[in-house]
This record gives sequence, C-alpha cells and structure tokens, in this order.
Amino acid sequence: MGASRKGRAVVVGAGIGGLAAAVALRRRGWDVEIIERSAAIGESGSGLTIWSNGLRGLDSIGLGTRVRARAMAETAAGIRNPRGQWLIRTDTTELVRRYGDVVMIPRADLFDILRSAVDDLDVRVGIAVSGVEGHDRGARVVHEAGTSAADLIVGADGIHSEVRRWVCPQAAPPRYSGITAWRTITPPRVPPLRAGGQTWGHGEQVGMIPIADGRVYLFGAALVPAGRRSPGDELGELRRRFGHWHEPIPSLLATVGEADVLRHDIYELPPLPTFVRGRAALLGDAAHAMTPNLGQGANQAIEDAVTLAALLDRMDDVDIALREYDRIRRPRTQAIARRSRRIGAVARLTSAPAVARDAALRMLPGRALLRGMGSALSWTPPD
Repeated sequence: MGASRKGRAVVVGAGIGGLAAAVALRRRGWDVEIIERSAAIGESGSGLTIWSNGLRGLDSIGLGTRVRARAMAETAAGIRNPRGQWLIRTDTTELVRRYGDVVMIPRADLFDILRSAVDDLDVRVGIAVSGVEGHDRGARVVHEAGTSAADLIVGADGIHSEVRRWVCPQAAPPRYSGITAWRTITPPRVPPLRAGGQTWGHGEQVGMIPIADGRVYLFGAALVPAGRRSPGDELGELRRRFGHWHEPIPSLLATVGEADVLRHDIYELPPLPTFVRGRAALLGDAAHAMTPNLGQGANQAIEDAVTLAALLDRMDDVDIALREYDRIRRPRTQAIARRSRRIGAVARLTSAPAVARDAALRMLPGRALLRGMGSALSWTPPD
C-alpha cells in the first residue's frame, strides 16, 4: 500500500478496467473517487477467461489469489466443427508451462472480488457523466451531481465513453463488427464438463467454457444485421441455430431458460490517435473495444490499469507518465484488436472458404496455436 498521497484520481466507469485501476491507484497512494452511470456495480449472465497476462496483472494488485480461489483452471480446449470433429486442439499443459495459469470465472464473481477491494473508496453510482473540463494542472468531471475535481481522470466508461469525446473529439464512432452474440451460464452439470473450446460452422460459432460448481458459460455468435431481435425468443433463436450441433451443445441449451440468455450486437472501436489528453487517460473498451475472438478484452483492460498506475508511481510528472502510458499501451492494444478481428473473420467464413479453413486447421499442430498467443500472454506488469 502506498504511503504518500499522490493526488486525487477520478475513475469514470466501474467495469473491470475501472475497478482494477481504482485498486491499483489506491495501492500506490492516490485518493480515488469512482463514478458509475449504472445504479449498481457488476454484471451477471456471462463468464470470461482470465489469461496468464491478466492474472499477472491481478497478482500485481493483490487480487490474483482470490480470483484463482473462485475460478476453474483451463481444461482441454481447441476448435471443432459442428459434427464434433476436432480441427485443432490446444495443448493446455504446454500453454500453462510456457505462459502461466489460465482460469475461467463468472463475470459476477470477478466483479464481486473487485468491488470488495474498493469498499473503502468513494464510489458513486447512478450518476451520468456529461463531459470533462481540462486546465493546466488538473481537470474536472462534469456529471449529474455537479463536478469532481481531479489531478487525474481515468476514462473507463466503455465503448460509448464520454471521456473519450473529450480526449479524442474527432475520433470515429464505434462500428458494428457484423457479429451478434448470445451468452448464458447453465446450471451445474453432473458430471462436470471437462472439454471446452469453440466450434466453428459456416458464419456461426459456439464457445463452451467450464466454470466453477459444474456450470458452463456458453456463447453463440453469428453474422446478423445490427439491431435485429427475436423479442422474447432469444433462447429459441439459439436452439434453432445451434441445437443440432454436436453434444453437449444441445444438452446445455436444454438446461437454460429465456431469462438466462443475453444478446448483444458486438461493436468495436476504430484505432484512436491517442489514449491521453491533458490529465485524462482512456483504458479498456473506452480506448480499444475489440471483438471477443481472442478473449483479451478484459485482460487488456487489466493490463491498462496496472500499467497506468505503475507509470504514475515511477514518474513524478503526471503529464510525462500519461504520454508514456500512451506510447506503451496504444500500439499493443491496437495490434491485439487487429488480430482478434482477423481471427473472427476466419471463424465466420462460409461455404467453400469455410471448408478450406477446416482442412487447413487439421494440418496444423496444436502448438501452432500457442505460438500465435505468445505475444499477448507473455506480458508482465511494469515494476
């Protein structure tokens, strides 16, 4: 825990990145206020993979052990076709040996851990931010309850970030990726599912991630026009698309109800020219919202938070620290976003290209997947 007062930070947004930033800054001596638009902090109904890079980030802010205690270690994984034939398998033992632990956890559990770590901070929920006002040695966040003065503003307010409007007023708006995703968590399964991974069809894909207590995080994705909905029948849509695919996909879908299914159009953020302006810095989806194909969105937000706090601790000048944050984080996150987009395009190929893709995957050794993940998973927190 930092002993000296560094200054006052206002974190806008209490998602994974915002909460991680609050914890990291508080540990290094900052006074922190968190402002969240929603009436409550947290998210349920989906899960995520915390890769080794994200776990190292959580370790550096004292939360890694708690996450491991409530998570499930990576199991057998890879890519199958809708008939259940493996196209390529991930050598999970070698993955852990090379890069470190990988775990799966419900988002609600991760939020619970992060939220409990900021219980002693000034957390203000149900307050919408409308803008930022900057000046020579600080800034102010303008919101429904007035203003909050700060020596540092952290814009962690998601893909539709108000802080980003000030940092990059000419930035292109978020764009629809072409993908709609359905997410659900099943009830406990007996016996527990041990083999997760993804299944790639023609323009569609399914992912299965075993999580704690025998539950399974299940997601489906398809090329669907933005805004199209099946009101009150999202589960029916899932079953129509994927209910005839290999087991245990149909069995898993049979265990959930309509209220358990979340549906979201997936948007991504065109590359920004900068992540910082004045005393404000963007992180997470506010800076680099990406498609979920690499499973790195939350992990990169954790990296952002840890890196930002470390640089501010290392450098006496906040402005210099923020410029260094932009120099380090922007190229890395934008490269990972590009790679995620390319993988998504391959996963959703249709017709003859999909047949050729499957044949090519069968020719690849399992360790080829590991080599491709190395640049993301080998990250270590700055000291």
